[in-house]
Amino acid sequence: MTSDAPQVRKGRKFDQVLAGARAVFMADGFEGASVDEIARVAAVSKATLYSYFPDKRVLFMEVANAECGRQSQEAVENIASSGPPHLVLSHLGQHFLRFITSDFGLQIFRICVAESDRFPQIGQQFYNSGPAVMQAEMIAYFQDAAARGELQLDDCKLAADQFGELCKADIWPRLIFGVSKTVSDAEIDRVVKGAVEMFLARYGTEKTIGEMR
Repeated sequence: MTSDAPQVRKGRKFDQVLAGARAVFMADGFEGASVDEIARVAAVSKATLYSYFPDKRVLFMEVANAECGRQSQEAVENIASSGPPHLVLSHLGQHFLRFITSDFGLQIFRICVAESDRFPQIGQQFYNSGPAVMQAEMIAYFQDAAARGELQLDDCKLAADQFGELCKADIWPRLIFGVSKTVSDAEIDRVVKGAVEMFLARYGTEKTIGEMR
């Protein structure tokens, strides 16, 4: 086994290839997407595609990194830094859970796990492009909310990680182990609502809990 990261070469048509790959992966998934179709949609030759990406998995993870970064940025931009915790956490929980339970989000997770031994950098790059960005923003928000007397916590990083795990309750294990194939909006609403209530029961103040009622 090797820990060397697969090489990606950037050039004039790199973004064009990436855009075509994103469209095909989103439509057909990883297994259903063919290199021929990606090259056709991107309007490049297969030789050009392979000159940038050594194989389909590396291309998929490059798309995944970009998509995760986009999702994280979208969530971050919608964080009201002075908003009440129950509203901010509800928004973040909904955004996070809808992404990780999507077909694309599940494919990203499975490929990161499958390739973790050969290419550990793939998982690290994905983590840095999305989860680490969200964690940093949540930490900053928690610090501000604590200063306003809306939360009472000492370890903001631990609290951010705990909230993410609360949002996975019930739904995530069932999807990962194939017990369920899909998740409904009602299920997501139920889990996020419970995650927010439990989180604030531990870290909320009287002011915060009063705003939820």
